[in-house]
Amino acid sequence: MDEKNEMINIGQRIRKARLSKGMTQAELAEAAHIATSNVSDIELGKSRMWLSTFCKIVEALQVSADSLLRLDVPTVNDIYRSEYNEIISDCTPDEIESIMKITREIKNTMRKNN
Repeated sequence: MDEKNEMINIGQRIRKARLSKGMTQAELAEAAHIATSNVSDIELGKSRMWLSTFCKIVEALQVSADSLLRLDVPTVNDIYRSEYNEIISDCTPDEIESIMKITREIKNTMRKNN
């Protein structure tokens, strides 16, 4: 994946974390001691951020850096599994079976395309 797409993905995860905390961009900017316009640009993947800015955002959101970066490490893989389990936690057995079939097909298609 190229750097631009990676920045967009990280920005989307920052936005999702911010919204899950019920924060506005202005509130995140204030907590992280950065400009609101900077938060917007980061969330949209329009600008690269310094490591120090990323650390301020992580601290302001009180989330794991791993959860925002989504590197291929065991901790992050556990986060993915947990999120998947959360998605299916309230599903009926029939819904779970359908989701599993769809997931298998997507996985097979992705592997064929790689």
